[in-house]
Amino acid sequence: MRDTVESITILGGRGKSGQSDAVLRIDLRMGDVASIVGPTGSGKTTLISDVELFADANTPTGRRILLNGAPAPTEYRDDPARNPIALITQHTTFLCDLPVSEFLLTHARIRSGNPSGVHGLLQKTLGFANQLTGEPIPPSVRMTELSGGQTRALLIADAAVICDTPIVLLDEVENAGIHRARALELLREHRKIFVFVTHDPHIALLSDYRIVMRGGWISRLLHTDEEERRCALQVGRLDDMLSRLRDSLRRGERVRAEALEGCS
Repeated sequence: MRDTVESITILGGRGKSGQSDAVLRIDLRMGDVASIVGPTGSGKTTLISDVELFADANTPTGRRILLNGAPAPTEYRDDPARNPIALITQHTTFLCDLPVSEFLLTHARIRSGNPSGVHGLLQKTLGFANQLTGEPIPPSVRMTELSGGQTRALLIADAAVICDTPIVLLDEVENAGIHRARALELLREHRKIFVFVTHDPHIALLSDYRIVMRGGWISRLLHTDEEERRCALQVGRLDDMLSRLRDSLRRGERVRAEALEGCS
């Protein structure tokens, strides 16, 4: 499937009050990373929903989503096994009570054309997930026992390794306790189209594009420039400092002034 998807295009529609999108066409190609940014209630999740649904002027926004410059085939909408999009949100929970290893192996057997390679996919997926969460995921733990951060880490890894869908949508996953910069770094290695709905400045500055939402409409499309990429390095250092501080607090340690050096 991934070989058949080269690009996804968002054709502009309108916002809540009927305001037309200021950007009428956005083209994303394999390997691109885009962030959707804007205040709460600005239409970020609505835009990502339009993409997930392959909107064809049939949603309240009137937007159209094209794959390779054309409307998506009907089977992409009707057959989950053929859908080239994976959506991961911060609110996902598991109903399945299987151990993690059994869940991943079952999924790998369904997705993979090579039954003998499913155990390799299991190990690769768990290795990927455990780089994203500070709480390592034991293969024997049951799916319903995973924390929020572990759940999101496992789903991101599953989408990248086992599903291998060419388009991955991530809706505010930075609020779920995963290592954000590491997630983006690992995801880029898989050369897909990634679209983040985010409030996180580090993810936004590490993206190639920022789609800016306001009042339900697309107000701007910004390409990340060199100065912003340099700013991303500084933001990353601040993020690392906050991560270390967070871990210290979780361990019940006292915070000392030297832990905050360089952030003033």
